[in-house]
Formats: sequence, C-alpha cells, structure tokens
Amino acid sequence: MSETITINKPAPILTGSLTAFLNEVDKLGKGAVPSTFAGIDTSAYDPKVAQQTKLQLDAAKAAEGLGALTGPDAYKPFMSPYQQDVINATLSEFDKNQAIQQTALRDKAIASGAFGGAREGIMQSQFLNQGAVDRAQLQAQLLNQGFQQAQQAAAADLQAQQGLGQYQSALGQQQQAVEQAGLDATQIAAKEAQFQPFTQLGLVGQQLAQIQPGAFATQTVGTAAVAPAASPMSQFLGGAAGIAGIGGKLGLFG
Repeated sequence: MSETITINKPAPILTGSLTAFLNEVDKLGKGAVPSTFAGIDTSAYDPKVAQQTKLQLDAAKAAEGLGALTGPDAYKPFMSPYQQDVINATLSEFDKNQAIQQTALRDKAIASGAFGGAREGIMQSQFLNQGAVDRAQLQAQLLNQGFQQAQQAAAADLQAQQGLGQYQSALGQQQQAVEQAGLDATQIAAKEAQFQPFTQLGLVGQQLAQIQPGAFATQTVGTAAVAPAASPMSQFLGGAAGIAGIGGKLGLFG
C-alpha cells in the first residue's frame, strides 16, 4: 500500500508576518509586570465624577438662609422705617381735626345757650368717645397696611431668592456636565491607550484570518510503495496463461 502525507504551509511571503504576529501576542499574554496582564494599568482610566461648581455651592449656601424669610417674624425686616412717622403724622392730623370739631361743638352749645349744661356735657362725652374709637381704628388700619406691605415684600423676596437659587443651580449643573464630559473623554482616551496594543493586534489578526484557504501554497510530501519486479517464472506463467487463453478462443486446443 502507498501512504501520502499532505502538509499545508503558508506562502513564504506570509511566514514572517504570522511569526511576528504570534510573537507580539505572546508578549501581551505574558505581561510587562508580574501578576498583571500585559501591564494594563486600570487606574489610568478609573471613572471620575466632576465636583460641584461654585455656583452650585453658593446656591446651596444661600438656600440655608431662606428660613429667615418664612415664619411669623419674616415681615419685620421689611417694615418701613418711616411707617411710625406716617402714623404719627396721620394721628396728629386726626387730633387737630378732632379739636376743631370739638371747638365747633362747644361754640354751637354756647350759641344755643346749652353750654355747661347736662346736654352739652353728654354731647361732648359722646364726641370724645367716638373720637377715641375712630383714632384707634385709624391707627390699627395704618399698622395693618404696613404689616401687609411687609408681608408681601417678604414673600416677593423669598420668591426672588428661590428663583435666583434655581437659576444658579441650573447654571452650575451645566458647568458640571461640561466638566463631567471632559473627564469621561479623558477616561475613554486613557483606556484606549492602555488597550492600544490589543486593538492593533486584533486588526492585524482580522486581516490575516480573512485570507481565504487555498491562497497558501500546498506542499505534498511522502512515499508511494513500488511494485516488486516480476520473476522469470511468473513472467513465463503469465505468458503461458495468455497464450492458452488466446488459443482457447481460436479453437487451437480442442
């Protein structure tokens, strides 16, 4: 029997590329530093979080002070420093009018001859009592107006402070987002740098793997068994058999 051994070998022009490729793969597998894989420094691309910006910190600090703008005493800082002067001037004018009216009432009593009498005394008492009530109501109205205005001013200031805080916080978040994007881009670049040798070898390996089978030269080596040489006797027997066969077909041997 014959035996044939076929060995497929790459074309000589590719041998150098394949050898260099496998050598580099071996280096990466061993690593540059013991106990590490290919010397990859994972700390070089650790994820990082952007810190809060100054606008965010300022907004948070300002929010802590907004408590003073709420509660039952929130209006006090917004009371007009001139309110008492307005009240005093208004009450003084009221008192003057009261005095004028009281004088007119007395003159009327004198003219009617009732001055000093019981009737005139009752009228004066009623007038003074009503004047005191009117004066107290006027003072309360002035105080209430000042209180309402102070409350409105406190609420408006609280709303303004809250709006400003939200605006500052939004701007700060935008700045933080930009800084975070920069950190993320740096992390990606650092990771790509660490894996660059693998990426490059992967691309080379893909190109080598895409070469179609059959593009390499095929070399067949081996031995085939040689038939043994015929002996004179076998040659004779073979020849005799051949002659007998032919003679039989021709009817020479009966």
